Amino acid sequence: MRELTYYIGVTLDGFIAGPDDEVDFYPVTPAFAETLGTELADIQPAHVRAARGGADEPLTRFDTVVMGRRTYEPALQVGITDPYAHLRTVVFSSSLADPGEANVEVVRTDPVARVRELKAEDGLGIYLAGGSSLAGVLLDEIDRLIVKKYPVIAGSGIPMARHEFSPTHFALDQVRSFDNDCVMLEYSRSR
Repeated sequence: MRELTYYIGVTLDGFIAGPDDEVDFYPVTPAFAETLGTELADIQPAHVRAARGGADEPLTRFDTVVMGRRTYEPALQVGITDPYAHLRTVVFSSSLADPGEANVEVVRTDPVARVRELKAEDGLGIYLAGGSSLAGVLLDEIDRLIVKKYPVIAGSGIPMARHEFSPTHFALDQVRSFDNDCVMLEYSRSR
């Protein structure tokens, strides 16, 4: 069974972005970016992989990315219809027009059912790129969390997951700190 991993950056107070989707306040150093680009190359957008000279590197951890419309739209706004060309891309949206990319599947039905189908297939892991509403809907399907906790308090914004009160437990597997004072926390689902 394939695993669904929610990989996300958050502020100390639990927001993934500002109220207007701002993310430019996260401190990123060259060393931090290099580490993420090397260790988590599978989940780098295709243009980032290409800029790093790794466009043709083999996939090691993920072969599928799932996301909501709001996560997908920034790429569309700059003319990129397949931002993760090296991954099978599944976008959940009831209103998005089909982008006409063979590698991009727009799903208008139940995200939980589709993710369960994906998890039952053979392959590498599934990367949940966001966003907050989709993470809330898929909370029971998330097997792993990789949380980049940045040393910033935002005060308000978009939470890590939008869902009703439902405590969901994860076990801490690994903690790492970086030169930008970010801490990366890796968790597995406590079932």
